[in-house]
Amino acid sequence: MGHKVIYVEKCENLRLYLDNIKVEVDNVDLLFPISDIQILVIDNYKSHMSVPLINKLTENNVCTILCGIDHLPKSYILPVNGNFMTSGHINDQITWPASRKELAHAKIIKSKICNQAEILKQSQKSFEVIKKLYTFADEITPGDKTNREGLSAKMYFRELFGSDFVRFEDDVINAGLNYGYSIFRSLITSIIVAKGYLPNLGIFHIGKQNMFNLSDDLIEVFRPIVDQYVYNELTDALLFKQEHREALINLTTKKVFIDEKKQTIGNAINIYLDSVFRFLEEEDDHILFPMPTLYDI
Repeated sequence: MGHKVIYVEKCENLRLYLDNIKVEVDNVDLLFPISDIQILVIDNYKSHMSVPLINKLTENNVCTILCGIDHLPKSYILPVNGNFMTSGHINDQITWPASRKELAHAKIIKSKICNQAEILKQSQKSFEVIKKLYTFADEITPGDKTNREGLSAKMYFRELFGSDFVRFEDDVINAGLNYGYSIFRSLITSIIVAKGYLPNLGIFHIGKQNMFNLSDDLIEVFRPIVDQYVYNELTDALLFKQEHREALINLTTKKVFIDEKKQTIGNAINIYLDSVFRFLEEEDDHILFPMPTLYDI
């Protein structure tokens, strides 16, 4: 997988030229090899894409995100068949044991809470809150019937963004969180499909109208990466600007530690997803999780 992120804001016409995206801007044609692209974000609601280009993007598993007039991601372009093993993987996915799914969810949530605690440590927040988060992580049980995830999230967000912070309010901080989460969700979704699994068939999330239940299950451990950027750059911001959107997209070009190595975010997602799927198919008892600290490539 390539590591380039293409953010299109001014171009109104995107076409396929040989194996490149041809971007037409101010009577100048720019070419970008499709094989080098990991994420394509089109943030111009007047843009036009040719059908050959769309098909070539899906053939190369480029994570293509279409934004609306409010600049927020509205749609993803995904291939109908992501992998020659799709039918077999979907059959496996349907028959994953309920007990295994509950245990996988517990492991994911525990890792998420530990990553949240790490962000609080890096931000020099309350030691007592950090200690409480680790306690909640240790208390996670299959199915999280005591809602340790919810309790941790409430305590974590208030410690990070202030006691008055309310998730999903219409403010700059929530706009940043929602945008960053959407970018990671779309990248995870494209990799799920590329591996031959269905993103709407989750292990914990089961929303009937949610096409990305599995993506929402798996994104949890990456959310603190977005949280830290928003805390550092948007806590005192008055507006959620283009420069913030571009920076959140560019988080996906960084590296993280996973399996005792530094890996690009794209590679880390691949490693993490493979380990989750092996766990669910009872081929392995361990899941490899990323750490939330980012490194430049």
